[in-house]
Amino acid sequence: MVAAIAFGAWFWIRQSRSDPRHALIYFAAIAGALLGAKIAYLLSEGWLHTDPDTRLLHWLTGKSVTGALLGGWLAVELAKKITAYTETTGDRYALIVPPGLILGRLGCLSHGCCQGIACDLGPFSTHGLDGTANWPAVPIEITFNALALLALLLLRHRKLLPGQHFHLYLFAYGLFRFAHEFLRATPKPFLGLSGYQLLSLLLAAAAAIAFFIRARKASPPSPEFPKIDK
Repeated sequence: MVAAIAFGAWFWIRQSRSDPRHALIYFAAIAGALLGAKIAYLLSEGWLHTDPDTRLLHWLTGKSVTGALLGGWLAVELAKKITAYTETTGDRYALIVPPGLILGRLGCLSHGCCQGIACDLGPFSTHGLDGTANWPAVPIEITFNALALLALLLLRHRKLLPGQHFHLYLFAYGLFRFAHEFLRATPKPFLGLSGYQLLSLLLAAAAAIAFFIRARKASPPSPEFPKIDK
């Protein structure tokens, strides 16, 4: 996670040397992401840990990627309003997030957390600390983010949908995470859904709305028909 934050800071500040507000916006994004990650975890499953011997450890270490995306996005929009920054920043953030999540998920992979459901896929399975064969949830998410990064680089290279890349990523990640969550070993207390799935739907819906709002603003106005005098 520290490596992901350091990479993001290096990339963002390197790409944004022309305006000192860029650094403030980035660090606001980090603060919002950390806060969102913690709140989302506590709402999704933190409240289920009631054992007094272990709950504090869970509460201190638990984080949510989906909550981080929501919190970071909101913090960026707020920071832009406070600093009166009106240019779009999403395309640059879209290039930061997938590598950052890949780095973070490598930590999950080495630590043995964020496992999938019990599922023996032979050499494709991952194994928890107890040796149980599980669905490769972390490698699947790493693969998703690697493919997303390639798609974003292609959009950037061909100059397609400028200003919309972050919205597209958030929408795709929200749908991916909602579907993939069924194969992850997370508590699902909300009518068979996890809190992360509800947040994923919220993320995808918000990204879709933001996409269409920006597309409408960017589209040229309809020509007015001349009035005919009678």
